[in-house]
Amino acid sequence: MTLDEPAAPIGTHSGEPHAGALSARLNWLRAGVLGANDGIVSTAGLVVGVAGATTSVAPVATAGVAGLVAGAVSMALGEYVSVSSQRDSERALLEKERIELVEMPEQELAELAAIYQSKGLSPETALTVARELTEHDAFAAHVEAELGIDPDELTNPWHAAGASALAFTVGSLLPLAAILLAPTAVRVPVTFLVVLIALALTGAVSARLGGSGKRTAVLRLVVGGAIAMAVTYGIGALVGGIGL
Repeated sequence: MTLDEPAAPIGTHSGEPHAGALSARLNWLRAGVLGANDGIVSTAGLVVGVAGATTSVAPVATAGVAGLVAGAVSMALGEYVSVSSQRDSERALLEKERIELVEMPEQELAELAAIYQSKGLSPETALTVARELTEHDAFAAHVEAELGIDPDELTNPWHAAGASALAFTVGSLLPLAAILLAPTAVRVPVTFLVVLIALALTGAVSARLGGSGKRTAVLRLVVGGAIAMAVTYGIGALVGGIGL
């Protein structure tokens, strides 16, 4: 570092992600893993169920593609509505905080000092910190301490919808490709194997992101996926056998 370069904030390291950015990245990764997992399980259950009813490729392909598109659209719409509602609520809270800072600055300063005092600072130190932060950027200081919101990092509902749809699509392509590319005689066992391997991988990734045990996460997804496919295959075979 040269004399002309600004010093890094105390306690931080260059290039190291911290609180807000790291949390946002983990949330996106978890959402992606869950979306892919939903795509794998729902599409696998659909195509295996149809394969249990017929040996024809066309109905299986039609059901798989329809399920992929419908699922991706549904995931995207659900994520868009959810994130939009959250963002609207956050914007309303931010606007309320702006108004309060203008109309009642002394009460807001006392509230900010009380927050830091509740974290363990002495009343004098808490008031000093509150004053200094307010002088630097009152709005940012208050929304971070009171609301836990970064006004510059609000989630974009379009980004969330696109990421959710993409994750679901990627997950859906695995069982769809497996059942369409494998020979008819072994397409169901091959799809079972591909899906269970994919679920094991997503379980391991989700466990790593969440800091939990891999064995439990993997076992939960693999067993759940196997049961889902077995049930849908059985229902498909039953419906196909009685000619409905």
